[in-house]
Amino acid sequence: MMNYFNKLVLSSFCLIFSAATLQAQVHPAIMITKSNLPALKKGVMDYPLLQKSYKKVQADADKALLSPISVPLPKDGGGGFSHEQHKRNYTNILNCGIAYQITGEQKYADYIKNILLKYAQEYEKWPLHPKRKEGHEGGKIFWQSLNDFVWQVYTIQGYDMAYDAIPASDRATIENHLFMPMLKFFTVDCKQTFDWIHNHGTWDIAAVGMTGYVLNKPEYVQMAIKGSNKDGKTGFLKQLDQLFSPDGYYTEGPYYQRYALLPFVIFAKAINNYQPELKIFEYRNKLLSKAINTSLQLTYTDGTFFPVNDAIKDKTYQSAELVYGTDIAYADIKAEPQLLDIAQKQGEVIVSDAGLKIAADLAAGKSNPFVYTPQLITDGAKGDEGGIALLRYGNNDDQQCVLIKAASQGMGHGHFDRLNLLYYDNGTEIFPDYGAARFINIETKKGGDYLPENKTWAKQTVAHNTLVVDQQSDFKASAEKAQLESAEILYFSNSKDLQVVSAKEAHAYPGVEMIRTSALVKVQGLEKPLLIDVFQAVSNQVHQYDLPFWYKGHLVDASFKYKAVSNNLQALGTDNGYQHIWLNTAQKLDKADGYLTILQNKRFYTIHFATDAPATVKLLSLGANDPDLSLIESKAFMFSQENVKQQTFFSVTETHGKVNSVSETTTGASSQVSDLKLLNTDKNQVKVSFKVKDRLYNYQINYTNKENFIEFK
Repeated sequence: MMNYFNKLVLSSFCLIFSAATLQAQVHPAIMITKSNLPALKKGVMDYPLLQKSYKKVQADADKALLSPISVPLPKDGGGGFSHEQHKRNYTNILNCGIAYQITGEQKYADYIKNILLKYAQEYEKWPLHPKRKEGHEGGKIFWQSLNDFVWQVYTIQGYDMAYDAIPASDRATIENHLFMPMLKFFTVDCKQTFDWIHNHGTWDIAAVGMTGYVLNKPEYVQMAIKGSNKDGKTGFLKQLDQLFSPDGYYTEGPYYQRYALLPFVIFAKAINNYQPELKIFEYRNKLLSKAINTSLQLTYTDGTFFPVNDAIKDKTYQSAELVYGTDIAYADIKAEPQLLDIAQKQGEVIVSDAGLKIAADLAAGKSNPFVYTPQLITDGAKGDEGGIALLRYGNNDDQQCVLIKAASQGMGHGHFDRLNLLYYDNGTEIFPDYGAARFINIETKKGGDYLPENKTWAKQTVAHNTLVVDQQSDFKASAEKAQLESAEILYFSNSKDLQVVSAKEAHAYPGVEMIRTSALVKVQGLEKPLLIDVFQAVSNQVHQYDLPFWYKGHLVDASFKYKAVSNNLQALGTDNGYQHIWLNTAQKLDKADGYLTILQNKRFYTIHFATDAPATVKLLSLGANDPDLSLIESKAFMFSQENVKQQTFFSVTETHGKVNSVSETTTGASSQVSDLKLLNTDKNQVKVSFKVKDRLYNYQINYTNKENFIEFK
């Protein structure tokens, strides 16, 4: 339910858009405003980061001018010639628009005029794109309508900048034969997407609303704000209400939060410029500011986004979306000095009013280091659909970070990975997430689309560091069923030496309740905190419980003897991702505890473990049933227990030692942790103990005592 302020803002929009026209048109008025242009031109000369950013823009604009205009018939999927050419075209239009505003040279505006006249000549002749991205609505310029929306978000900015330098007759041709037909296509032919509460809908809305402002078409701005029926049940404000939690978490996860942020912030910027009295950046308690900060917090210290759900793992906050987001957040929403640190690391700013402020304040030395903080980030429109927990220890040069995903499904891009655990240290992944199975824009790999293995492997539960019951995936891999339920956060604490999160999932497997409690614990005598992980499953029926840990690095030691199969490898199973896993060896242990040691990035990680009864440890590698050799090399160890009702997996991961390959020396290779014991485990309490050197530690989880949930001594 909207709070009073949200209702007030929506009412304000209704009142203002009842007028026949918007305010008098001034161009440009989105990222660069006419009134601020003299200061921006001076800033390009005075401030190093803005100057560097502009030089790149002008160089790219000059390169575009030297190339023949090419507006090919759309026919290729992602990565193909026509697809990539149309992407280059919208980038060229934007770059030439900026170059025109800074230099005043007519040649840049002429390029925009000429290429848009060419589009106006061809656009109405084009049918729907002959190819389709699987499961997505087709566009006219691209194989999915989403790319058409993105094209227009960038193109309308360039047109706005060149507007006054294009003859009125040519503007009429461009608007009547390109932009107006596009608006019809986006709102009528793509009506379902326009009203979809989803990032595709956001891009559609932003394209329509920004175009409505630039062309002085208030009815389209009204539709963008309030939905196609202009009743407020869909549209921009409803997107803000439903897609973000109060903490600014976007339900599809960090990777798609990055992607979805750009249309949100740039359309909000346009609203703020054209109608500042609406105070759009104040909406939902400065939600967009929170969303940008949350997006940055959802990266590791090297800038890469945590790859939960469908995510391309190389994406960092240096992406264009976060450059826009950081600049606008700092300049237009809330000037947090630590955002200047991110802008400095991004190495560029948008050549705009916002970029000017960033560059000026960096030059004035106002930056503070960006601080990554341990925190719980809630999910769901009301913040009651679980969340993402981040445990962090250490400075940005060498930080331990544990992520527990106890959030909702994340719509169609969600993975079946309730209570998944990721662990980073020493600038690298230790227990990673696979991310998406996709070679984006590599046409030879299924046209750059998601691979079949995204469904058969990457989304499946066993591909993640979480519990698998009876070799089935959560919710039997049904996104529709998973979307109806979310995990529950039981406890979160981020005190200095004891950071803890506990979460429960009671819906993923009928009749099975799972609780995971993970902690970073600083103990005397160890340089780095320990990662303590307790995963408990309780049921009235017997099950097989598998807990995999996918790891980076090399297995260098173990408490048990193992011998990997040297030929005739067999797949671990036949479905639900198991068919893609090679079983290298399976060792039934004689004892209920043990350890494995991994060497990764010149540091040792010893995973001590204890279970209710002796378990089987399976050593695994990825690659079975992969005829196109598309799966990325991955390795795992799996704790497996069959025919039990209740199972507790207890592990302590110690980070220790180092290897110097130059001097050929190794120090601290031996673990200081020992004697793991499960002392008590039931639905109310888990009590464990372990030793560090000769000191005994007791760690107790009290599920029914919120005031004293964790005892550690």
